[in-house]
Amino acid sequence: MSNSEQKTPLVDLRNISISFGGIKAVDDVSLDLYPGEVVGLLGHNGAGKSTLIKILSGAYEADSGEIWINGEKAEINSPRDARDYNIETIYQTLALADNLDAASNLFLGRELVGRFGMVDDARMEAETRKIMARLNPNFKKLKEPVSALSGGQRQSVAIARAVYFNARILIMDEPTAALGVHETAMVADLIKELKAQGLGIFLISHDTREMMELCDRVSVMKNGQMIGTERVEDVTEDDILSMIILGKNPKREAA
Repeated sequence: MSNSEQKTPLVDLRNISISFGGIKAVDDVSLDLYPGEVVGLLGHNGAGKSTLIKILSGAYEADSGEIWINGEKAEINSPRDARDYNIETIYQTLALADNLDAASNLFLGRELVGRFGMVDDARMEAETRKIMARLNPNFKKLKEPVSALSGGQRQSVAIARAVYFNARILIMDEPTAALGVHETAMVADLIKELKAQGLGIFLISHDTREMMELCDRVSVMKNGQMIGTERVEDVTEDDILSMIILGKNPKREAA
């Protein structure tokens, strides 16, 4: 579905600014995201991309600007508020409990209970099998503690948790940073699957090649400002690097 067909963005960040100690970490930045779209956020460390996303995920409150979700103005003052808007964040650290298995991690803090208030392990395992079959059919290690899983499998668990609890907007912070080639391909497949299911994904990464492959649009930030947002088919990897390093948008310069 193209942006022109889908008129209402899932997320519309409008003129967002936030300062820390007098320094503008995010300076009047606007960015949107549509259903079934992956938007990549690139920039050096300190460019403001993680800060911008933390405002959407409820970890920070913006000093100014507005967040609109599905065409309605949203009040997001905490991660719980963000979840109420079906926004889930998957950080690089994954926040999984290493000693617990996939099902226990999936329902951590939101356990399914039976009639007598007892945790329903069998139902949690069945639900985990169901969502894993949808996301990653090769995932078989349901009974092992997640510490025994590979990086890609751990990502699968974190993504499954977000999707199970009805995430419509997914924020992925460097999801393949610590992964090998095979594992990276696995996460790429997961992202494509989520996209096909109509989720909107913000992807933060340093890997320009990965961004070119997975994203519909890329947004580059530098020194807290948005240098530009371009459709992937309209730019080269060199264009993106030029935006990251020089803070110049070749597409705009040429116009």
